[in-house]
Amino acid sequence: MPLVSLIITLVIVGVGLWLINNYIPMDGKIKAILNVVVVILVILWLLSVFGLLGSLAPLRIN
Repeated sequence: MPLVSLIITLVIVGVGLWLINNYIPMDGKIKAILNVVVVILVILWLLSVFGLLGSLAPLRIN
């Protein structure tokens, strides 16, 4: 994945999370959980992109 695409994706995710946090009214606990989940997913995705985690394709949720 080219570096420009990676940066654009991170900016889009960040802006989306910012918009959700600022303009969608919800409880603070739910926002905190949402933020943690998004950050964990982005970290896992970045590790996968850089080849440090391996492919996420074999992970199956039954």
